[in-house]
Amino acid sequence: MATTIRNPLLDIRRIYVEPAAAELPRGREILARFPGAERVEVESHHRIPELYGDEANVARWVRIKTEALVLGVKKSLTARPNGRSAHFIAPSTANGCAMACAYCYVPRRKGYSNPITVFANIEQILGYVERHAGRQGVMAEAGQIDPHAWVYDIGENSDCSLDATVSDNVRDLVELFGRLPNAKASFATKHVNRDLLGWEPRGRTRVRFSLMPAADSKLLDIRTSPIADRIAAIDDFVAAGYEVHVNFSPVVVRDGWLEDWAELFEQLDDALGAEARAQLAAEVIFLTHNDRLHQVNLGWHPKAEEVLWRPELQQAKRSETGGWNVRYRNGHKGRYVAALTGLIEERLPYCRIRYAF
Repeated sequence: MATTIRNPLLDIRRIYVEPAAAELPRGREILARFPGAERVEVESHHRIPELYGDEANVARWVRIKTEALVLGVKKSLTARPNGRSAHFIAPSTANGCAMACAYCYVPRRKGYSNPITVFANIEQILGYVERHAGRQGVMAEAGQIDPHAWVYDIGENSDCSLDATVSDNVRDLVELFGRLPNAKASFATKHVNRDLLGWEPRGRTRVRFSLMPAADSKLLDIRTSPIADRIAAIDDFVAAGYEVHVNFSPVVVRDGWLEDWAELFEQLDDALGAEARAQLAAEVIFLTHNDRLHQVNLGWHPKAEEVLWRPELQQAKRSETGGWNVRYRNGHKGRYVAALTGLIEERLPYCRIRYAF
């Protein structure tokens, strides 16, 4: 039976529904969680003109994230090879987000709005993932991703902690990986959802709390859990049976950036208990920005662009979607990476750096 989970980030007033999704058990559960919401039937979850591609929506960016929900069916089920953060990207059970991080890449693909889209065909997705993991067999060689298990990222285009307030899809995935002998789930999050502490991950789900200096988070991590809350949750999630890593991401170069990261590392070191330290590892990811997202942000959060869009520090590369991605210039970036990883090794010597780029 569906339960109603209250979340201050969501006040769902309109649900765009594919008819096929409304007929599935998970679809019916989700609709039951928001009984007062208007239902708008749509042919396809990714073709909704009043949400996607309408430039006027920039002014309503956060309001749309708060009030709209899309309910669809995931048509294409594939596990894409990854090789850096995970071995595979699992078929998504949701995309979009109610949070509004200024650097998020998902809006680049969707246009001018990206509320949560949740997929109702969870049984089909679970079956695919289980069969795919079964075909991998035992992992023969340890690597930086994991020494023993095939790792599947289950939240590439959404935040699973937040998705769990909308449906039971994430819990179903955590329970699935809890019984798979050779595979592990993984997702990054900026939202502390303590309801997850009551689940049974059995050490088979890796939660990666994304962290950055509080000054950057206040400017760029709009509507997310405070950095202090994320750090405070780490020990509790480890005690509940999760593997917990950290993502130092995105790293934004600005005046005083390295000093502020040193302060963050000190806060983290002060907060962690022995069990959390013993299993801690980090991903370090420097900012990649995009010209199209830059234009979107100028319409709703121009202050963020003062630190995200730095042509004097960045170089451009044509993206797969035809726009331009910008990242810190070659040569300069190498020095930035070396400075930050050296600081991690000094301040958090027990934290293994899985990769940095």
